[in-house]
Amino acid sequence: MTTLKLGRRALMAAAVAALGFAGPVSAGGHQVVESIHFLIPGGAGGGWDGTARGTGEALTNAGLVGSASYENMSGGGGGKAIGYLIENADSNHGTLMVNSTPIVIRSLTGVFPHNFRDLTLVSGTIGDYAAMVVGKDSPINNMADLIAAYEADPSATAIGGGSVPGGMDHLVAAMVMEAAGKDALGVKYIPYDAGGKAMAALLSGEIAALSTGFSEAVDLANAGEVKIIGVTSAERVPAAPDAMTMMEQGIDTTFVNWRGFFGAPGLPADKLAMYQDAIAKMYETPEWEEVRARNGWVNIHNPGDDFKAFLEDQEQVIGDLMKKLGFL
Repeated sequence: MTTLKLGRRALMAAAVAALGFAGPVSAGGHQVVESIHFLIPGGAGGGWDGTARGTGEALTNAGLVGSASYENMSGGGGGKAIGYLIENADSNHGTLMVNSTPIVIRSLTGVFPHNFRDLTLVSGTIGDYAAMVVGKDSPINNMADLIAAYEADPSATAIGGGSVPGGMDHLVAAMVMEAAGKDALGVKYIPYDAGGKAMAALLSGEIAALSTGFSEAVDLANAGEVKIIGVTSAERVPAAPDAMTMMEQGIDTTFVNWRGFFGAPGLPADKLAMYQDAIAKMYETPEWEEVRARNGWVNIHNPGDDFKAFLEDQEQVIGDLMKKLGFL
């Protein structure tokens, strides 16, 4: 079985969230942070964009944060935003940058010179499953159809994604095809700058299928614009109950992409503590539960040192997997 492990702590958090042991309660609307500026390393419509805006929505609606603003800064596979945050650290103490598994992948592959250790680790917040998606009018209806199309003509069965070659969407597509018994390196992968552009390419027929985050696809799937033909969860996700898992279709693989927030290097300890406090209290609010459920996210809360240990574990696991697949 091909599995990208979350680590024991995160798996426990995911299990608790999935089983619904803890329901939301009011946070009392006590403001913890006056304002947060969210820096988003990709374009509109992608998973980073949705995570930042959904988190800001919950924090402000719950009264934990007074106001939230957002800035999309695409470029360099996320490297432009990371470089900006590092180079302008002193003037960005009010900024939180969203990121996810690609910050580990892209530093391993040398796409950019920095890694998570160059930033202030605030908190891991959620997990998002990956999904394989096709257009609503596609003759492909499930993973068996996609694999048959790939076998018939690999070059005409391009899979797109919102990350660079060797990036997360590519890695997930390769993992899935390898688990299906195909040559992972034979997959024709077409990269786009963030999930929104990749989804547009799918809808225009530029690519046969899209490897993307489940949360990026669920609204369009529920609106009948696309078909989710496989999800990398162990069980079906309530936000799209008709979408079959890879496991159900005989493809023995699971994957979940964490997302979380980083501050500028040298972020003052009192600022860091306030951000972490606001995020911790957010999980107890109905405003957050509304956002989380709408997007099909899993709660994975890893603040501070726990976040660092989690990322170091991910770096080892992903590095080993990428070597196996020939990406390193």
